Amino acid sequence: MNTTTTTEVLVVGAGPVGVSMANLLGHYGVKTLVVDRSPQVLDFPRAVGLDDEALRTFQAVGLAETMLRDMIQNVPMRMYTADKRCFAEILPSTREFGWFRRNLFSQPLGEQTLRKGLARYPHVTTRLGVALQFIEQDAEGVTAVLQAEDGSTSTVRAQYLVGADGARSTVREGLLKIPYEGQTHPNKWVVIECDQDPLDAPYTALHCEPRRPYVCLRLPYGLRRWEFMLFPGEDGEQMLAPDKVQDLLRNHVADPSRLNVIRARVYTHNSRVAKSFVAGRVCIAGDAAHITPPWIGQGLNAGLRDAFNLSWKLAWIVQGRMKPELLQSYHDERHAHTKAMIDLADLFGAVLSQRNRFVAWMRDTFFLSIRNVPKFRDYVLQMKFKPMPRFSTGVVLNSGKAAQDELVGRMFIQPNVERLTGECQKLDDVIGGRFALLSWRGDPLAQAPAALLDRLQALGCTRLVGVRARSGASEPGMSAAGPEVTVVQDLENELQLWFQKRRVDWVLLRPDRFVAAAGLAADAPGQLRRFCDLVLPASAFVARPLGNTPVPATAEAAVAA
Repeated sequence: MNTTTTTEVLVVGAGPVGVSMANLLGHYGVKTLVVDRSPQVLDFPRAVGLDDEALRTFQAVGLAETMLRDMIQNVPMRMYTADKRCFAEILPSTREFGWFRRNLFSQPLGEQTLRKGLARYPHVTTRLGVALQFIEQDAEGVTAVLQAEDGSTSTVRAQYLVGADGARSTVREGLLKIPYEGQTHPNKWVVIECDQDPLDAPYTALHCEPRRPYVCLRLPYGLRRWEFMLFPGEDGEQMLAPDKVQDLLRNHVADPSRLNVIRARVYTHNSRVAKSFVAGRVCIAGDAAHITPPWIGQGLNAGLRDAFNLSWKLAWIVQGRMKPELLQSYHDERHAHTKAMIDLADLFGAVLSQRNRFVAWMRDTFFLSIRNVPKFRDYVLQMKFKPMPRFSTGVVLNSGKAAQDELVGRMFIQPNVERLTGECQKLDDVIGGRFALLSWRGDPLAQAPAALLDRLQALGCTRLVGVRARSGASEPGMSAAGPEVTVVQDLENELQLWFQKRRVDWVLLRPDRFVAAAGLAADAPGQLRRFCDLVLPASAFVARPLGNTPVPATAEAAVAA
């Protein structure tokens, strides 16, 4: 018998991107259903790297520290020439977003933690072993037909649907027919993981050896991974045979026959981006929207950026706090940056997997000659080559002043701050899952009309004033403390340096911590009124209460267990 259920958002795909999105939607108070055709977490060698932006996403739902328990933090990446000389090392010292930039994990373990996190939200439901068969949209929502393993079908009526169902997405490919533009690279790769790590090499190594380029890295709990390029004529499945695996490892460990290989799989590298990330009330995210070679470790991280960008927008639309047409901003903000990251990964791959020995020698000679040049060393070491997300259109407001608009659409820093009660926290934890007007040493809305304050409340915006630490009651901004404004002390002098360098008095931060607007104190009422006009629907004043569902202590313990 076909049964019908209703939900606000249906997420198709319970991989790390889909489940991260469900955690975020749960945190924002959105009724969510997550479905996946697989009844359990796939035990394949998959993503291994998480950056600071990914950890900030997990932090937003209270899972960063729990995820870190199964991670190795601050891991360097080294690049080696054909004759095994290190010509570059990447180890960023910056923690501007509150976390290290290079961290390694095992995806199956991470997925289990994220799935446990969903148990905190009674309004989030997970159904596994269920496949999407059909969707139909209309002006009010999306109707989806699901099929369970026993062949029974059910119908779900949702306001919005998110396809996070992988590179062979049923949502994108089978139902929406959205082009997946790009290329499939000719060389396949064998990925091998063993336990009881036989090497003392606590870093990620890219070996640019023309005879067979490979990657070698240490993972948590004594795991070691190798990734070897296959050549034309080498059959991928045959290369997974035990004797072939030992042949691949023979030049890298003393006795490959003694290794306990726990996972081995053949992968094809792809560089593809869907033509559109939004189709009416259906969005796609993660590998369903884009797929990249693993050279710079940004495949999963890009999907997590999707989840953070999209989830709060869906929540604000469902709750009547944002105009539905602004859902298109998800595509506008994410598509170009995704393409830039894939282009960078392609460039890395072309340089590092070079098989022509003469070209490889020229590459090695060039990089060895400049590795001690301070500007180049800093550029590589601090990962300054990584394109940072920045958007000038979407859910942002440009003032027309170039210096201020240069700040808009960029992720804001995350320093440690201290409340007046003496509690030290990361800035995001003080703000919570909402908009925030953060000003420096004064409240630009102290004399604002009540109508503007009401509109900001409808937006779900909190107000914070940053002050210098240990300054006493005479410090400008201290008088702003009250039920409407939270005063935070700048423990590490990062807020002062940020505002001083950029010559603005305030920033409006979105729930995903991107700067939505910035300006001087005198301009704040006018700019914030314009932003509310841009975002708020006419009925925003009757919006339901903002989410941020409290997490029961017992559920926190369950996630950590």
